[in-house]
Amino acid sequence: MVALLFAVALVGVFLALRRTPSSGQAWGPEVTLVRLAPFRPAPELHFQDVAHRRLTLADFRGKVVLLNIWATWCQPCRREMPALECLQRGLGGAHFQVVALSIDTGGVPAVKSYFETLGMHKLGVYVDSTMTAANALDITGTPTTFLIDASGREVGRHVGPAKWDSPADEQFLRSFIAASARGAGQPGS
Repeated sequence: MVALLFAVALVGVFLALRRTPSSGQAWGPEVTLVRLAPFRPAPELHFQDVAHRRLTLADFRGKVVLLNIWATWCQPCRREMPALECLQRGLGGAHFQVVALSIDTGGVPAVKSYFETLGMHKLGVYVDSTMTAANALDITGTPTTFLIDASGREVGRHVGPAKWDSPADEQFLRSFIAASARGAGQPGS
């Protein structure tokens, strides 16, 4: 069963890579995210946190959000979680948040247990066990990551796993967050 789910995820990643918007451009050769042009409003997503409170992306308005759709059963997702934890530890705060949104049907307990096993304490537990967020975002495989600006617009995306704490991605995100905090627009927009 796990092998079948993995195969489906790989096919989804391949199809998503083929569907990358032709208007998308890289911010730079070493930056993982593909820039969307034009930017578009992020859909309204509903999910819950570790306290089972109902949240939406609007709850993070005013912050740059790196939204990662993942699942504990997805091996590539599991491999990138430590890098997302590191990114949240280094950049998280008043102007930036990693929202690692799990689509596990096991809900909050499955994600909380996984994070505790890895000793991850900086990433918040966010879960959409109904998978409606994945449908609203039109993802074709996990993991898929979206860069949402402080105004709630999707400005970039990446399909597949990535080393989010790479020097190039960290430097890019720092400048993107700083520009957003200054209200000076977005780098490369």
